[in-house]
Amino acid sequence: MALFDHISLPVSDFARSKAFYEKALAPLGIAPIKESGESAGFGRDDEDFWIGKGPASFQKPGDLAPITPVHIAFVAKDRAEVRAFHAAALAAGGRDFGAPGLRPQYHPNYYGAFVLDPDGNNVEAVCHKPE
Repeated sequence: MALFDHISLPVSDFARSKAFYEKALAPLGIAPIKESGESAGFGRDDEDFWIGKGPASFQKPGDLAPITPVHIAFVAKDRAEVRAFHAAALAAGGRDFGAPGLRPQYHPNYYGAFVLDPDGNNVEAVCHKPE
């Protein structure tokens, strides 16, 4: 059974963030699946990752200020996908936060890349398989 049903990330500028995630996640086979107002659900088969501007129906506008950066790690099928994610995310306006490479401090086959999205969130693609 999956650990999460979905993750939602508040964003300050929906159009800018949607464009960033469309380009950055494409190399991982992740694309927008559903959109409603200023929110969009991304995934491979189902909308597991959501971005949205403004409060949800149960939140007050002040609940989202300030946006606190988070870390999200997406699974890559191989190291080439990690590298492609990093390049696509930088081309989409992300800021480098860790070039593709091994992170042996986590485990010997941990291969990841990190970028900061338009709101400063740490977005990672990671592969745990040996090359």
